[in-house]
Amino acid sequence: MKILMINGTLRQGSSYHVGKLVIERIAENEDQIIELFLPKDMPEFCRGCAACITESEKRCPDYLMYMKRVTRMIDEADLLVFTSPVHVLHVTGAMKALLDHYGYRFMVHRPEERMFTKQAVCITTGARGGMKSTLKDMKGSLLFWGVGRIYSYGPAVAATCWEGVSMPVKEKILQDVDKLSLKLTRETDQVVPGIKTRLLFYIMRRMHQKGMNPVDQAYWKEKGWLDKERPWKKKAEG
Repeated sequence: MKILMINGTLRQGSSYHVGKLVIERIAENEDQIIELFLPKDMPEFCRGCAACITESEKRCPDYLMYMKRVTRMIDEADLLVFTSPVHVLHVTGAMKALLDHYGYRFMVHRPEERMFTKQAVCITTGARGGMKSTLKDMKGSLLFWGVGRIYSYGPAVAATCWEGVSMPVKEKILQDVDKLSLKLTRETDQVVPGIKTRLLFYIMRRMHQKGMNPVDQAYWKEKGWLDKERPWKKKAEG
Protein backbone atom coordinates (compact mmCIF):
# COMPACT_ATOMS: atom_id res chain seq x y z
CA MET A 1 0.00 0.00 0.00
CA LYS A 2 1.12 3.52 -0.78
CA ILE A 3 0.32 6.19 1.79
CA LEU A 4 0.69 9.88 1.03
CA MET A 5 0.67 12.33 3.94
CA ILE A 6 0.18 16.00 3.04
CA ASN A 7 0.85 18.37 5.92
CA GLY A 8 -0.50 21.90 5.88
CA THR A 9 2.50 23.34 7.71
CA LEU A 10 6.22 22.76 8.09
CA ARG A 11 5.76 22.64 11.85
CA GLN A 12 5.43 19.11 13.16
CA GLY A 13 2.83 19.87 15.79
CA SER A 14 -0.14 17.98 17.23
CA SER A 15 -1.96 17.51 13.91
CA TYR A 16 1.15 16.01 12.37
CA HIS A 17 1.70 13.67 15.31
CA VAL A 18 -1.91 12.46 15.26
CA GLY A 19 -1.57 11.79 11.54
CA LYS A 20 1.61 9.81 12.17
CA LEU A 21 -0.16 7.78 14.84
CA VAL A 22 -2.83 6.79 12.32
CA ILE A 23 -0.23 5.74 9.77
CA GLU A 24 1.76 3.78 12.35
CA ARG A 25 -1.37 1.83 13.28
CA ILE A 26 -2.16 0.70 9.74
CA ALA A 27 1.14 0.59 7.84
CA GLU A 28 2.88 -2.70 7.13
CA ASN A 29 6.63 -3.09 6.67
CA GLU A 30 6.31 -3.28 2.90
CA ASP A 31 4.12 -0.18 2.62
CA GLN A 32 5.50 3.00 1.08
CA ILE A 33 4.96 6.19 3.08
CA ILE A 34 5.61 9.60 1.55
CA GLU A 35 5.30 12.88 3.43
CA LEU A 36 4.84 16.30 1.85
CA PHE A 37 5.10 19.53 3.80
CA LEU A 38 3.45 22.75 2.74
CA PRO A 39 4.37 25.32 1.65
CA LYS A 40 7.81 23.79 0.90
CA ASP A 41 6.50 21.19 -1.55
CA MET A 42 3.99 23.55 -3.20
CA PRO A 43 4.59 27.20 -2.25
CA GLU A 44 2.54 28.97 -4.93
CA PHE A 45 -0.92 30.49 -4.68
CA CYS A 46 -3.51 29.79 -7.35
CA ARG A 47 -3.57 32.80 -9.69
CA GLY A 48 -7.19 32.32 -10.67
CA CYS A 49 -6.32 32.23 -14.38
CA ALA A 50 -8.73 29.28 -14.91
CA ALA A 51 -6.41 27.81 -17.55
CA CYS A 52 -6.62 24.42 -15.82
CA ILE A 53 -10.39 24.43 -16.32
CA THR A 54 -10.78 26.01 -19.73
CA GLU A 55 -7.73 24.41 -21.36
CA SER A 56 -5.72 21.80 -19.43
CA GLU A 57 -4.20 21.32 -15.99
CA LYS A 58 -0.86 21.33 -17.78
CA ARG A 59 -1.44 25.00 -18.56
CA CYS A 60 -1.24 25.89 -14.86
CA PRO A 61 1.82 28.13 -14.28
CA ASP A 62 2.81 25.86 -11.39
CA TYR A 63 2.34 22.54 -13.21
CA LEU A 64 5.90 21.72 -14.21
CA MET A 65 7.60 23.03 -11.09
CA TYR A 66 5.25 21.65 -8.43
CA MET A 67 1.83 20.33 -9.41
CA LYS A 68 2.93 17.56 -11.75
CA ARG A 69 4.90 15.89 -8.95
CA VAL A 70 2.25 16.34 -6.26
CA THR A 71 -0.55 15.15 -8.54
CA ARG A 72 1.37 12.04 -9.50
CA MET A 73 1.83 11.19 -5.82
CA ILE A 74 -1.86 11.75 -5.10
CA ASP A 75 -2.92 9.56 -8.00
CA GLU A 76 -0.56 6.72 -7.07
CA ALA A 77 -1.47 6.65 -3.37
CA ASP A 78 -3.94 4.16 -1.94
CA LEU A 79 -4.51 6.25 1.18
CA LEU A 80 -4.36 10.04 1.46
CA VAL A 81 -3.72 11.62 4.86
CA PHE A 82 -4.29 15.37 5.06
CA THR A 83 -3.25 17.19 8.23
CA SER A 84 -3.66 20.85 9.10
CA PRO A 85 -3.78 22.64 12.43
CA VAL A 86 -6.58 25.12 13.02
CA HIS A 87 -5.50 28.51 11.69
CA VAL A 88 -8.08 31.23 12.44
CA LEU A 89 -10.86 28.60 12.28
CA HIS A 90 -9.72 27.11 8.96
CA VAL A 91 -6.91 25.18 7.30
CA THR A 92 -3.56 26.82 6.86
CA GLY A 93 -3.13 29.16 3.90
CA ALA A 94 -0.65 26.68 2.41
CA MET A 95 -3.21 23.86 2.48
CA LYS A 96 -5.87 26.12 0.99
CA ALA A 97 -3.45 27.14 -1.77
CA LEU A 98 -2.85 23.50 -2.68
CA LEU A 99 -6.55 22.63 -2.71
CA ASP A 100 -7.29 25.71 -4.83
CA HIS A 101 -5.04 24.31 -7.54
CA TYR A 102 -7.33 21.31 -7.89
CA GLY A 103 -10.48 23.17 -8.86
CA TYR A 104 -10.32 21.48 -12.26
CA ARG A 105 -10.65 18.10 -10.51
CA PHE A 106 -13.98 18.94 -8.95
CA MET A 107 -16.70 16.62 -10.16
CA VAL A 108 -18.31 19.37 -12.21
CA HIS A 109 -15.13 19.51 -14.29
CA ARG A 110 -12.69 16.60 -14.72
CA PRO A 111 -12.51 14.31 -11.66
CA GLU A 112 -9.78 11.68 -11.69
CA GLU A 113 -11.47 8.28 -11.74
CA ARG A 114 -8.90 6.74 -9.38
CA MET A 115 -10.20 8.99 -6.59
CA PHE A 116 -13.48 7.10 -6.46
CA THR A 117 -11.79 3.97 -5.11
CA LYS A 118 -9.36 5.67 -2.72
CA GLN A 119 -9.54 6.30 1.00
CA ALA A 120 -8.64 9.57 2.70
CA VAL A 121 -8.48 10.81 6.25
CA CYS A 122 -8.46 14.47 7.28
CA ILE A 123 -6.91 15.38 10.61
CA THR A 124 -6.76 18.61 12.54
CA THR A 125 -6.15 19.71 16.11
CA GLY A 126 -6.97 22.93 17.86
CA ALA A 127 -6.60 24.41 21.29
CA ARG A 128 -10.33 24.71 21.95
CA GLY A 129 -12.33 25.11 18.73
CA GLY A 130 -12.36 25.54 14.98
CA MET A 131 -11.79 21.86 14.26
CA LYS A 132 -15.15 21.35 12.55
CA SER A 133 -14.68 24.18 10.06
CA THR A 134 -11.07 23.19 9.41
CA LEU A 135 -12.06 19.60 8.65
CA LYS A 136 -14.84 20.89 6.41
CA ASP A 137 -12.26 22.74 4.27
CA MET A 138 -10.40 19.52 3.52
CA LYS A 139 -13.37 17.15 3.39
CA GLY A 140 -15.24 19.45 1.01
CA SER A 141 -12.51 19.26 -1.62
CA LEU A 142 -12.12 15.50 -1.24
CA LEU A 143 -15.87 15.00 -1.61
CA PHE A 144 -15.91 16.96 -4.86
CA TRP A 145 -12.83 15.04 -6.02
CA GLY A 146 -14.96 11.92 -5.66
CA VAL A 147 -12.85 10.16 -2.99
CA GLY A 148 -14.55 6.86 -2.15
CA ARG A 149 -14.20 6.90 1.64
CA ILE A 150 -13.43 10.03 3.64
CA TYR A 151 -12.79 9.95 7.37
CA SER A 152 -11.99 12.83 9.68
CA TYR A 153 -10.73 13.41 13.19
CA GLY A 154 -10.31 16.69 15.03
CA PRO A 155 -9.60 16.56 18.76
CA ALA A 156 -9.19 19.59 20.99
CA VAL A 157 -5.74 19.37 22.54
CA ALA A 158 -5.64 22.55 24.69
CA ALA A 159 -1.99 23.07 23.78
CA THR A 160 0.17 24.77 21.17
CA CYS A 161 2.54 21.81 20.71
CA TRP A 162 2.40 18.04 20.99
CA GLU A 163 4.70 18.02 23.99
CA GLY A 164 2.24 20.25 25.82
CA VAL A 165 -0.75 17.92 25.33
CA SER A 166 -1.76 16.31 28.63
CA MET A 167 -1.53 12.57 29.10
CA PRO A 168 -5.32 12.07 29.51
CA VAL A 169 -5.88 13.82 26.17
CA LYS A 170 -3.15 11.76 24.50
CA GLU A 171 -4.65 8.55 25.88
CA LYS A 172 -8.07 9.52 24.47
CA ILE A 173 -6.46 10.31 21.11
CA LEU A 174 -4.80 6.88 21.07
CA GLN A 175 -8.14 5.20 21.72
CA ASP A 176 -9.80 7.18 18.93
CA VAL A 177 -6.94 6.48 16.52
CA ASP A 178 -7.29 2.75 17.16
CA LYS A 179 -10.98 2.94 16.20
CA LEU A 180 -10.20 5.02 13.12
CA SER A 181 -7.50 2.57 12.07
CA LEU A 182 -9.99 -0.30 12.12
CA LYS A 183 -12.20 1.60 9.68
CA LEU A 184 -9.27 2.38 7.38
CA THR A 185 -8.24 -1.28 7.19
CA ARG A 186 -11.76 -2.59 6.51
CA GLU A 187 -12.19 -4.13 3.05
CA THR A 188 -9.64 -1.85 1.43
CA ASP A 189 -9.94 -3.73 -1.85
CA GLN A 190 -13.66 -2.94 -2.07
CA VAL A 191 -13.71 0.83 -1.68
CA VAL A 192 -16.59 2.46 -3.53
CA PRO A 193 -18.16 5.89 -3.00
CA GLY A 194 -21.19 6.29 -0.79
CA ILE A 195 -24.64 7.59 -1.68
CA LYS A 196 -23.73 11.27 -1.27
CA THR A 197 -20.79 11.03 -3.67
CA ARG A 198 -22.74 9.00 -6.22
CA LEU A 199 -25.64 11.44 -6.08
CA LEU A 200 -23.23 14.31 -6.71
CA PHE A 201 -21.78 12.39 -9.66
CA TYR A 202 -25.21 11.86 -11.23
CA ILE A 203 -26.12 15.52 -10.77
CA MET A 204 -22.93 16.53 -12.58
CA ARG A 205 -23.52 13.88 -15.22
CA ARG A 206 -26.93 15.37 -15.92
CA MET A 207 -25.39 18.82 -16.27
CA HIS A 208 -22.85 17.51 -18.77
CA GLN A 209 -25.56 15.81 -20.77
CA LYS A 210 -27.21 19.20 -21.19
CA GLY A 211 -23.95 20.89 -22.17
CA MET A 212 -21.02 22.31 -20.22
CA ASN A 213 -17.47 23.57 -20.78
CA PRO A 214 -16.36 21.78 -24.02
CA VAL A 215 -13.09 20.57 -22.43
CA ASP A 216 -14.92 19.04 -19.48
CA GLN A 217 -17.70 17.59 -21.60
CA ALA A 218 -15.19 15.93 -23.93
CA TYR A 219 -13.50 14.41 -20.88
CA TRP A 220 -16.75 12.93 -19.57
CA LYS A 221 -17.61 11.59 -23.00
CA GLU A 222 -14.18 10.00 -23.40
CA LYS A 223 -14.53 8.29 -20.01
CA GLY A 224 -17.92 6.90 -21.04
CA TRP A 225 -19.60 8.48 -18.02
CA LEU A 226 -22.33 10.03 -20.14
CA ASP A 227 -23.28 6.48 -21.10
CA LYS A 228 -23.05 3.39 -18.89
CA GLU A 229 -19.50 3.58 -17.54
CA ARG A 230 -18.91 4.69 -13.96
CA PRO A 231 -15.57 5.61 -12.32
CA TRP A 232 -16.09 3.12 -9.49
CA LYS A 233 -17.69 0.31 -11.51
CA LYS A 234 -14.62 -1.71 -12.46
CA LYS A 235 -13.26 -1.73 -8.91
CA ALA A 236 -16.62 -2.68 -7.44
CA GLU A 237 -17.07 -5.60 -9.82
CA GLY A 238 -13.45 -6.69 -10.06
